Amino acid sequence: MLSGWRYRLVSGVGATALAAGSVAAANHPIAQRLAVVVPVFDRLPSTTLSNGDLSLAIATTLFVVLGALVPLFKPRPRRVLDTILLVEKRVALAAVALAAVGYFDYTYRLPRTTLVLTTIGLGVVLPAWFVAVRRSPRVDPERTVVVGDDPESIDEVVRETDVPVVGYVAPSMLANPRRSAPVTDGGTASATDGGLTPDSKCLGGLSRLDEVLIRHDADAALLAFSHPDRGEFFGALDTCFAVGVPAMVHDQHADAVLTTGVERDEFVAIDLEPWDLQERLLKRAFDICFATVALLALAPLLLLIAAAIKLDSPGPVLYSQERTAEFGDTFTVYKFRSMIPDAESDTGAVLSAEDDGEVDPRVTRVGRLLRETHLDEVPQLWSILVGDMSVVGPRPERPELDDDIQQSVHTWQQRWFVRPGLTGLAQINDVASTEPSEKLRYDVAYIRNQSFWFDLRILLRQLWMVAEDAVGFLR
Repeated sequence: MLSGWRYRLVSGVGATALAAGSVAAANHPIAQRLAVVVPVFDRLPSTTLSNGDLSLAIATTLFVVLGALVPLFKPRPRRVLDTILLVEKRVALAAVALAAVGYFDYTYRLPRTTLVLTTIGLGVVLPAWFVAVRRSPRVDPERTVVVGDDPESIDEVVRETDVPVVGYVAPSMLANPRRSAPVTDGGTASATDGGLTPDSKCLGGLSRLDEVLIRHDADAALLAFSHPDRGEFFGALDTCFAVGVPAMVHDQHADAVLTTGVERDEFVAIDLEPWDLQERLLKRAFDICFATVALLALAPLLLLIAAAIKLDSPGPVLYSQERTAEFGDTFTVYKFRSMIPDAESDTGAVLSAEDDGEVDPRVTRVGRLLRETHLDEVPQLWSILVGDMSVVGPRPERPELDDDIQQSVHTWQQRWFVRPGLTGLAQINDVASTEPSEKLRYDVAYIRNQSFWFDLRILLRQLWMVAEDAVGFLR
């Protein structure tokens, strides 16, 4: 299994040879004659480049293709389908770039038939090549990196794991409280007052976690956070997911995260990717289609709602809030304003009285109609379209309420492992945020059982409930 500079060298040389070979093969007279037989190609001119022009065309192609493939030359673990899709995306980008080069500068252009044949060839050989040389994620780690914020937790993890530990990653001040030695890449932190074993090597700070995992060819990251904030803990998980390195946690802390249930001694793997790749692609395609169609279909109604809000009470039409996203990040969500302006200026971020089935005096007349018919949620379709939300998933909460709920429900962050949704399993079972434990139970059940068809069933149930609420309000 190749890693480090060997992977960069082999993958780069192979991609160069395959790209050059694809152009040469596409330019061959036999390939040009065979292409004419295909109905799609018979409308394209068949042109064979001479030696000088062919060399220039190959050089141009190599410059563009290798530039597009730069992300593939980074030695990180990748799954087969992830690799294929990433390569195909980069090949398509290179093809567009080559077409643009030929359009703006005729000297460097590839004839259209040659360009199409080259793109087809690259779309076949390059994915196969990168799949062959890629690093696949190991089931049994052989090299691990400890990531944490607490010296005692890091020290405990280093002692208890039977997998070789390359070193640890931690905030600089925690890794070396007395600053007796600079905490730099490759440096060794002092055990004095730090609680760290003398042999523990500091590999860098949390901001450089991705570089550390790749440079040291890590097979897994062992998390050793004592009281992590949202940015540190979920930032580390997000980095592990992006790099393709499994994250593991001590079984004493397994109840605070989603785990695969497959134990390795005292450690269990965190389930960072509960969806299969095909399901994720299908889900995202459905999100885009649903949001686009809904926004276009409801456009006239949206104008009427905006006018009604302005006529009913002074203030803006839309109301924005910060909500918690995947991996504990935040994003801005928009809703039609259903309350008086500055409704939370005195109370701060609190649950609405309507969540408890009571009447909230801050809600306007039009706002009550919007809430009963759920039309105040329609602007969130934009958040779905841009990828901040999904149609189905755990409903996002405000960060302030998330922090309050975590004080009583310590496993609340389990619901942050997927993208939040417009509706979810908890919503169709009439479970509100006033019942955080019950809501969490439904959200985790959704994450465990999610699939495209499960999403579709939840959405249909929600649409039926919206229709019932609208009919009930009109009566």
